[in-house]
Amino acid sequence: MSNTERPLSPHLSIYRWPITMTLSILHRVTGVFMAAGVIILAAWLSNAAAGAAAYSQFVTTMSTLAGRLLLLGWSLAFFFHLANGVRHLFWDVGHGFEMRQANASAWFVLILALLSTLGFWMVAA
Repeated sequence: MSNTERPLSPHLSIYRWPITMTLSILHRVTGVFMAAGVIILAAWLSNAAAGAAAYSQFVTTMSTLAGRLLLLGWSLAFFFHLANGVRHLFWDVGHGFEMRQANASAWFVLILALLSTLGFWMVAA
């Protein structure tokens, strides 16, 4: 009864990833990314407390392309995690579980996170 032509189990490449699954994974990834960003926050605070020379060195380091990309990534992660967290709060009280509403709120979270990040960097620059 061995059928070698049939797959043993479904594989992710067979299925189209729904936007809700993608956002669920991204919510976890952005949480970890923001937790790692706390190290940079602690470095910023300790360099600010260490004096002008140390703080200037930190600012110079974070002004590089790599530093700015990290800051951009952390701000995007923050705004995404915030918006998706609010979405989860609505789910906690029982709103937005229908597939149409869940998909619409997922796209709204993505657009809001991108626009918030863009707005933040436009004001900060």
